[in-house]
Amino acid sequence: LTTEPTVSPSWARPHTNKQRKHQTRLFSTNSYSRRGQNAVKLLPTYLTDARAVERYDPQTCPDGALQLSVAENQMLEDLLVPALTDFSSQTGFAADFIYYQPTQGRPGLRVAFCKYLERCLKLAPFRLDPDKLVVGAGCNAVLENLCACLANEGNAVLIPTPYYAAFEFDLVARANLNIVPVHTMQQDYSDDIPKEAYYPSKHVLDEAYDKALRAGTPPKILLLTHPNNPLGICYPPEVVQECIDWCRDNQVHLISDEIYAGSVYKDGVFTSALELAGDNLGEYIHFVYALSKDFGLSGLRVGAVYTENEHIQLPLQKLNDLCQISSQTQVTVEQMLSTVDDNDEYWTDSFREKNCSRIQARCDKLSLCLDECGIPYLEADSGLFVWMDFSQFLPPLDPARVVNGKEELSSMEERERILYLDLTTEYGLLFTPGMSMRNERPGFFRGVFTAASDDEFELGLKRIRTFVQSTR
Repeated sequence: LTTEPTVSPSWARPHTNKQRKHQTRLFSTNSYSRRGQNAVKLLPTYLTDARAVERYDPQTCPDGALQLSVAENQMLEDLLVPALTDFSSQTGFAADFIYYQPTQGRPGLRVAFCKYLERCLKLAPFRLDPDKLVVGAGCNAVLENLCACLANEGNAVLIPTPYYAAFEFDLVARANLNIVPVHTMQQDYSDDIPKEAYYPSKHVLDEAYDKALRAGTPPKILLLTHPNNPLGICYPPEVVQECIDWCRDNQVHLISDEIYAGSVYKDGVFTSALELAGDNLGEYIHFVYALSKDFGLSGLRVGAVYTENEHIQLPLQKLNDLCQISSQTQVTVEQMLSTVDDNDEYWTDSFREKNCSRIQARCDKLSLCLDECGIPYLEADSGLFVWMDFSQFLPPLDPARVVNGKEELSSMEERERILYLDLTTEYGLLFTPGMSMRNERPGFFRGVFTAASDDEFELGLKRIRTFVQSTR
């Protein structure tokens, strides 16, 4: 078959140069929206540099950059693929899979999810109500929906620094919220920065709150990542409790993003905000989670939000229409969360134990390498990464760019970018730069030690040593 070319009617075709220019101008401005273009501008700028670098391949590009900046766990295929194959085969394909599903998620999945969270977060049995849980296509989707239900356009979201860089896309692109960094450091540190310097407190929250008010953006949400990304640490219970109390006193919503709660590999360091907030969460305490990190299932797109705020439960369900999980994925995940072995142990519990053992082994190897190289770092206890201080390798500071005793922001960004490009292009080490996460000082990087195969990880350690030997 052939298709005849489409010819515009004579009345639609421009007859003069002026008409042609006018029509071109109309097409160039009307074929896309500013909103879409502005959304792209929200992405971290370092991603442009990262995309321009050739990636490592042992055969075709052995000198390429190792991807150590994306928070994925690539150490779990041997555990996950056989198990998920088995889980999906057990569920079959029932007739009701082909129809619309409950907007908040299938009841069986929500029950299984609550039971899993109670075990993972060490909550009392039946502490969570499945009717107050909504499951959607990933943590960023349910987080965006939750924020849209809690705050109006232009309201402020307070986030302690440094924070996950993509929050500035997830919460601004469509929800149009205003992110206000909460700077936690109250003094200058000449030596290693202790983890306590990163803890939010009532004092720094008050400062950020007042700053947002002065800017005309009323603060409505405090977003806490616990365990923290990119720091790789858990906040102590007293720090989380102080944040809970501050939010309730100021009628600000606390969202506890605990997506790494199942990747805590040191004992006694993590207490969930759901535990600390008490049996009655009330209107101001909310929780988000997903299977992307603790289970390495970022491709399945399974996230969850839990709230006891009755005013937003129906809006959350309706917004979830836009990001539901497929029926087949829901049933497979329900099977995964519900399966027990012959010893009455949940598969998820034994899996997380093996996973945490592997995570800690990788973390210990990276920490030992950093110790040998004299690179300071924050001692990690959770997550998939280590927060590393490469500031000793920054280009020299121009004294003219120090104002009132502080280095200009543009100077910090420029110096860090030079170091970032050197690590990436000359030494094949692709880390996440700290300034993209609104860190208060330049030269810090997040190193994701689970984002590579065993051979790639060992090569990464070798390249770190080479960088230090060549640079000092």
